[in-house]
Amino acid sequence: MIPNDMAFSFKRLQFPVRLAFAMSINKSQGQSLSVCGINLENPCFSHGQLYVACSRVGNPLLFIYAPEHKTKNIVYQKALE
Repeated sequence: MIPNDMAFSFKRLQFPVRLAFAMSINKSQGQSLSVCGINLENPCFSHGQLYVACSRVGNPLLFIYAPEHKTKNIVYQKALE
């Protein structure tokens, strides 16, 4: 019990906390993820990165954030010859 005759009062401030993890695309290679979110504010800078990022999720729980609703897919040109 807190006594009521104190000269000051306490206030409590609460804010929601959500557990989150971040991993680079290169680090995710070889992993199997159940839920994944990809932030494409900055496009991928190497060929195959977008494929690796999208193929790590086994379920259809893949969330992609692309502000312009599009991104560049870097392709190794010699593979197309």
